Amino acid sequence: MNRILLLFFIVFGSAFPGKSQMPEVGQKAPEIVMSMPDGHELALSELEGKMVLIDFWASWCGPCRRENPFLVEAYKEYKDSSFEGGEGFTIFSVSLDVRQESWLNAIQKDSLIWNNHVSDLKGWNNEAAAQYGVKGIPANFLINEKGVIIAVNLRGKSLEEQLRKLKKNSFEPFWSDWFSKMDE
Repeated sequence: MNRILLLFFIVFGSAFPGKSQMPEVGQKAPEIVMSMPDGHELALSELEGKMVLIDFWASWCGPCRRENPFLVEAYKEYKDSSFEGGEGFTIFSVSLDVRQESWLNAIQKDSLIWNNHVSDLKGWNNEAAAQYGVKGIPANFLINEKGVIIAVNLRGKSLEEQLRKLKKNSFEPFWSDWFSKMDE
């Protein structure tokens, strides 16, 4: 019986690599260096000084594709905004695709107009996804100008709401939430 258990752990234990811990709010975001569609490498650290949403997605992921219009809207609204410690907002899109053609078609079809698209085209074996403990997509991490994670998994309008709160000199009267709820 012990030999069977040992064999089980040897065979199946190697199929499940060590668990990667998802970085938490307040921690420095781990570096990501990956290829862009044109083959050039882009490092997450090159975007330091901006508010950055690290977005894990894939062309084949329906929920990701439904989330993309919210990302486009937030990008257009806040890309030139000033935040407490930095200037501008951008998105660092990490694709879990395996086919470059599918990845590029989705970028174009969904009008993902920012320039920071990366992938290693390894699907679920994506190195950055493993490093960030991503077990499902869409998944995202909002980092400040110093690369510190300040929010995780913002969906729908919550990204835009978070950016609005972080925007420098943003004043929101107490009644703004009341009026926005009336529009819903």
